[in-house]
Amino acid sequence: MISGFESVQLTTLVMIVVAGFAAGWIDAVVGGGGLIQLPALLLVPGITPVQALATNKMGSIFGTTTSAVTYYRRVGPDLKTAIPMAVIALAGSFGGAVLAANLPSSVFKPIIVVALIAVALFTALRPNAGELTALRHDGHTHYVVACAIGGVIGFYDGLIGPGTGSFLVIALVSAMGYAFLEASAKAKIVNMATNAGALLFFLPHGSLLWGVGAVLGLSNMAGGYLGARTAVKQGSGFVRIVFLIVVGALIVKLGVDVWNDYFAA
Repeated sequence: MISGFESVQLTTLVMIVVAGFAAGWIDAVVGGGGLIQLPALLLVPGITPVQALATNKMGSIFGTTTSAVTYYRRVGPDLKTAIPMAVIALAGSFGGAVLAANLPSSVFKPIIVVALIAVALFTALRPNAGELTALRHDGHTHYVVACAIGGVIGFYDGLIGPGTGSFLVIALVSAMGYAFLEASAKAKIVNMATNAGALLFFLPHGSLLWGVGAVLGLSNMAGGYLGARTAVKQGSGFVRIVFLIVVGALIVKLGVDVWNDYFAA
């Protein structure tokens, strides 16, 4: 296991810190910080895609843990829903990470772009969605739907990653009826578990760059703390706007990847 600092220039290190902070802030509000953090890691000389993915998860778990604790103290999300959902998501993320080591993510990117476009249209065309919590399920069904969301999106996070928090938020809003702020609070708890699940796979393989991951994690923590406080202060309307911006950026980023993978070659 190496630190990753052996060939990192100061300018690259500064960029990693800035990217980690920005990713932590975005992740805390709506998810999607991997859009910034993962490309920054790929600029580290000699880093492999698996090392970048593993180190990204290490940095992210610092930020998601910080924002989850901040949300819990200030919003008080229902742990009876969040914890079972997180446990299933952890298992799903581990399974996705296993597959990620053997299957190129380009296979799934066109599907993800279509899903993100659908998410953006749903959010834009239904301005009242996510303003207030109005649960669509109760009793046993509520927990079944929550765990299904956790399992599917957890698997996606282990397999590919970018946009996981955004998918969690919109699933909790559209499928379960939570307000955006409450959905973001629960999403952080689940996202913390998906990061842990992926790390459980990557740790024994020696893929982590520990030094870079620690720096990334500290900057992610700072961004996550500030982002969670900002979201709580500004409310669901603010979270919805940031959500649309981040999803739009994800569509552009993954759309360009799909173009390069399938048409520009």
